[in-house]
Amino acid sequence: MKENRLRQMLDAGQVPVGTVVFEFATPGIGRLAHEAGADFVMLDMEHTGWSFETVKSVIAATRSVPIAVMVRVPAASYEYVAKALDIGAQAVSVPMVESREQAEIVAQAARYAPDGRRGTGFGIAHDDYTDGDVTAKMQAANRSVLATVIIETEKGVENADAIASTPGIDVVWIGQFDLTASQGIPGQFGNSKYLAAVDKVMQACKGNKKVCGIMVPKPEDTATIVKQGFRALMYSVDTAIYKNTLRSGLDAIRKHTQNA
Repeated sequence: MKENRLRQMLDAGQVPVGTVVFEFATPGIGRLAHEAGADFVMLDMEHTGWSFETVKSVIAATRSVPIAVMVRVPAASYEYVAKALDIGAQAVSVPMVESREQAEIVAQAARYAPDGRRGTGFGIAHDDYTDGDVTAKMQAANRSVLATVIIETEKGVENADAIASTPGIDVVWIGQFDLTASQGIPGQFGNSKYLAAVDKVMQACKGNKKVCGIMVPKPEDTATIVKQGFRALMYSVDTAIYKNTLRSGLDAIRKHTQNA
């Protein structure tokens, strides 16, 4: 069973940095992210419409390198969470979590008994099709997996402490774009209303000794974000990285052709 680099770094008190894949569900995308220095990559199923078959192929091509793979499933349901783990994800991320009840569904689906109710299927993708002691595999998987939830609505913020205190939830992410939209201030990340919500979620995480994660808007904001207490970070998405880098290169080339 592949080691979970994301879990290992968090347990060691380090700050892992990952990136999000929305568009390029290619076999090499995880390895490219690894070569670029990412600690983990999140494959998005919430907004992309990708099937589990597509995600499974990407995960399979990534298992040869240390980078961890997280899958953001569409919703808090046993079927989504357990299936994502069975196809080889080492972490699951669940959007729009607004209550302890939803957080409990995620936590229970992510782990085998006695810690949860994840269904038992072995000799398949998640354990690399290997034989071996089933009890040992279950125990190892329970220690390794990361169950993460995303708070990104006003209701989620109101219930932040109940969500963060749920046994089996490891990481609470703040979905800043959806949160500001829920607050009626889309994209206004300097608004006092948004900042108060972030502080409330952060305090819930600290009070319950849970990791709090967020996407870094700009690399130069990182020091401030880490000082706030965020311990898991994501940098950009594949579409933006490709488009912005391509635009920068094309603009530079056109500038030189004009000056030639």
